[in-house]
Amino acid sequence: MSSGPGLESLVDQTISVITNDGRNIVGVLKGFDQATNIILDESHERVFSTKEGVQQLVLGLYIIRGDNISIVGELDADLDSTVDWSNMKAYPLKPVIH
Repeated sequence: MSSGPGLESLVDQTISVITNDGRNIVGVLKGFDQATNIILDESHERVFSTKEGVQQLVLGLYIIRGDNISIVGELDADLDSTVDWSNMKAYPLKPVIH
């Protein structure tokens, strides 16, 4: 049975996951299964706010259930490291409604 399209090529790469409840979690994809449950290592959550810069909460090894995933995207680690997240201000994402 085929799993999530294209996820094989992202194993051991840094990815960004947006969950159905509007969380943004960044980490290294270590594995996934046919239900698109994913395992991230060296992960952190980016918490956006309009009043203060982006907070990055360290999560470490983290598992996300496939039915809670809205978007999975490849992250350019070099470009991402140049962003000053402490000065970035943005509205938090709203939950995704299917």
